[in-house]
Amino acid sequence: MSAGMKRVSVSDLQRMRDKNQRITMITAYDYPSAKLADEAGVPVILVGDSLGMVVLGYESTVPVTVEDMIHHGSAVVRGSERAHVVVDMPFGSYQAGWKDALRNAARIMQETGCSSVKLEGGQRSAGIVKRLVEAGIPVMGHVGLTPQSVNAMGGYKIQGRTPRDAVRILNDAKALEEAGAYSIVLEVVPAIVAWRITERLSVPTIGIGAGPYCSGQVQVFHDMLGLDPDMDPRHARRFIEGGELVRNAITEYREAVEDGSFPTPAESFFLDAARRQHIEATLARHAREAALPPVRAEASDGGQTPDSAHEGVDAEVAMLEEDEVV
Repeated sequence: MSAGMKRVSVSDLQRMRDKNQRITMITAYDYPSAKLADEAGVPVILVGDSLGMVVLGYESTVPVTVEDMIHHGSAVVRGSERAHVVVDMPFGSYQAGWKDALRNAARIMQETGCSSVKLEGGQRSAGIVKRLVEAGIPVMGHVGLTPQSVNAMGGYKIQGRTPRDAVRILNDAKALEEAGAYSIVLEVVPAIVAWRITERLSVPTIGIGAGPYCSGQVQVFHDMLGLDPDMDPRHARRFIEGGELVRNAITEYREAVEDGSFPTPAESFFLDAARRQHIEATLARHAREAALPPVRAEASDGGQTPDSAHEGVDAEVAMLEEDEVV
């Protein structure tokens, strides 16, 4: 972290909510994505267990482990300087009770350097949240559609569509707030439900598929960049067709390799004639001593020999020192 650079804190997020400043949160799973999000000024980065689906190729978040979250969370912390980094507690890391939860949460905090952890569940998780907060671990809650419970829910379905379910989700959110959660994610609930919950809570709400009335919004990195054409959830907006752009770039690279236009002399490293001759003499002597055929500078089909490649190369490139690689 740069000298003097302070990360966004829980108190900063509360102040943003109190001043009606919308909070932006985005997922990130590695160093470069975290760096980009941080440079874009995003105040909160979530290392979501959604990495199981969008990075590791699982069908759900259930197979994700604590080790997975630590591995990816550490990279995200290294890639960011200012953002508040939240790391998901994966399935099985807290459901067995507060002691397991405290052990795993402490490990995640220590080994990643993150700012807080997030866990799913309302009233059933409130006791665990209370224990973690009492131990000094900031906790973000998560109610509504909770992906770790997708099997029990019968799939990825909108939650809170009946008065009874809406009241249940409200009670879940209130229980988490009372337990000490500093913020609560509301996932895939009707906008009216998210609005009423946001009105009745004093901590920030972060919506995903929960309408425009929450204190902030979170989106999955791969969804908003359109990196996976097979993933197009209704609540996500593609701000760029990144998958198509990346695929086209990779195609151009493959074609350039196949037709020999990459790399060019400007993308290669050359030596001056004296050094080249010295290396060639050394290699020839080594071949004789090893009873190997002599090294021959022959061009492949349509290619250049090392000698011909040097001809016409800019003097500055031709004299490039061995350690000048960037």
